[in-house]
Amino acid sequence: MAAKNFGFGAVLSLVVALVPAGGAAAAEPHVAAAVTIQNDVFWKDTSGNPVYSQGGGVLKVGSTYYWYGAKYNGAVSYYANPGGGKNGDTSLSAITIYSSTDLANWKFEGNALTGADLGGGWVGRIGVARNPNTGKYVLVSQLDSGLVFATSSTPNGKFTRAGTQSSIAGVSTGMSGDQSVFTDDDGKAYLIYSNKSGRSHLYVSTLRASDFLQVDPAKNVYNSSAGGREGNIMFKYSGTYYFCSSDLHGWNASHTYCISAKNIMGPYSSEFVLQGTEADFSHVTQTGLAFTVTGSQGSFVVFGGDRWSDFAGNGIGYNQWLPVTFTGSTPVFHSLSQWTVDAAAGTWAVGRGNNYVLNPSAEADRVAQNDLAGWTTTGGVVNSNKQGGHAGRWAFAQSSSSAYTASRYQNISLPNGTYTLSAWVKSSGGQKKATIFAKNYGGSEVSASISQSLGSWTKVTVSGIAVTNGSIQVGLYSDANAGNWVNADDFSLVQNG
Repeated sequence: MAAKNFGFGAVLSLVVALVPAGGAAAAEPHVAAAVTIQNDVFWKDTSGNPVYSQGGGVLKVGSTYYWYGAKYNGAVSYYANPGGGKNGDTSLSAITIYSSTDLANWKFEGNALTGADLGGGWVGRIGVARNPNTGKYVLVSQLDSGLVFATSSTPNGKFTRAGTQSSIAGVSTGMSGDQSVFTDDDGKAYLIYSNKSGRSHLYVSTLRASDFLQVDPAKNVYNSSAGGREGNIMFKYSGTYYFCSSDLHGWNASHTYCISAKNIMGPYSSEFVLQGTEADFSHVTQTGLAFTVTGSQGSFVVFGGDRWSDFAGNGIGYNQWLPVTFTGSTPVFHSLSQWTVDAAAGTWAVGRGNNYVLNPSAEADRVAQNDLAGWTTTGGVVNSNKQGGHAGRWAFAQSSSSAYTASRYQNISLPNGTYTLSAWVKSSGGQKKATIFAKNYGGSEVSASISQSLGSWTKVTVSGIAVTNGSIQVGLYSDANAGNWVNADDFSLVQNG
């Protein structure tokens, strides 16, 4: 497959269901033609055109996955010039349809509906389910302050508007906030959502069984005491339902918060943070969609995170898909920049090009502060984040009007092998010592000096790092004089070969 396709490349690899620690064991390994999912880039379809699909959902029909989402006009302009920063153009071009059998090569099938079909206004949080009584595929979406329904006789056909709904019985504010559509194993379909305005109440509603063209009265399954929840999604694994959401951060990234139950209507557990989403705020995304991949040798969940970079300005890429596995009944999120998947086998593996640094571009935290997700500091407030990064809005910074010694570092567990560390930097110069460094990997500390004047973003590299103890510490260090400063962005730690 050409690299232009979805930003991915096909590889022949040994695929197992799980490589990182903390997940479920795989079935027997097997050799298969796996395909590579590359995050942190803009994805392209099989024709080489940008994939525009945000705030959507995935429905599997036979062996084909259909992906529905919104193409916003602001996404098109941001793709053309991400360096120009975020925008506020949430007007809808179309609800798009893509199809794939391998989860990496996505064919553009056409538009389910256009903005003109829907008459303008806010459109988002789109899901599709097949009604077993009518045989119709039913699309459900927010439309301004209500819901719109549309139907098609095929999953990839043009959809026709079939109704609207202005309120849902039993909801504190009368209508959903963020939402998604979940289809259970028995074919029943549900709306998974929080209330509009405040979004502290979480609800499950069935779609009307006869035709899915109405949302039935709400079942209030949980009330958050720690703020609102949005980006609501659901997945099911081994008979347990997981209702997951993001924090109320607008377009920005968030930890993922989950509740679980054996019955979709509850009772649900207390809320917990999805393991693995803390260090980089769910790979700098908001919960967007989820679906289970089950094959001949394994099963796992795909977490589709929306990176609203067009409206948040937080880097490159709109879609970040990550594997979720299970330790017993505990779901584990694996934050990866690259991984391989064999959908037919239901297996996945970490990609050889994966960047093992979490929150490598300081984009997870959203606001100015000193302590950043995934990183540890020494030296106090001389460490901060700074607007005006190499890519995205933010960069790491060390500066002070007094002499200082400071470090920002990250301890990483990873397979033994030889690695290359890199980062983009600016520096005032004049420090006694300033470095991008790697240590505690089984060998002596290695580094690249950045104590010289670097007025524009410059890439520095430390290569040939032979990790022998399964871990490494990487970071930024300064022993500086008064007025010295250094900025760093886009850290990368990638295995060679």
